Amino acid sequence: MTSVSTKSARILVFSTEKISDPAIDMAGLLKLHYPPTVYTISIPCSSGVKSRWILHAFEQGFDGVFIAADGSDCPYGESCTDKTGKIVGRTHELMKEKNIEPARLRMAAICSVCSESFVKQMKSFNEYLLKNSNS
Repeated sequence: MTSVSTKSARILVFSTEKISDPAIDMAGLLKLHYPPTVYTISIPCSSGVKSRWILHAFEQGFDGVFIAADGSDCPYGESCTDKTGKIVGRTHELMKEKNIEPARLRMAAICSVCSESFVKQMKSFNEYLLKNSNS
């Protein structure tokens, strides 16, 4: 029997109810495979995520945090991506202060029909986290 590595990084995804959640749901319906240790929390808008939530995820043992940003499709305002980017930038600074590798936090726009893109992001992030883990 050939051994295949089934180790997966624990990734917390902040996804948005109206934009990225449908893409993530569709990935499941289409039986597109991504690591089974990806957990999602729905929020109304990606610019509503808080740095303390992200840091708490790392404190709870998550290997990475991914923000599935609304991009220009956000129903709450056109500057959503800019606001989310500023939150990520501030959080990267806080992560450095706590000796947490900033690359363990990623953000990308995931539209409502971007199932394949979401799966590629999760696979790529998982590979990066496993390759660069301290364990």
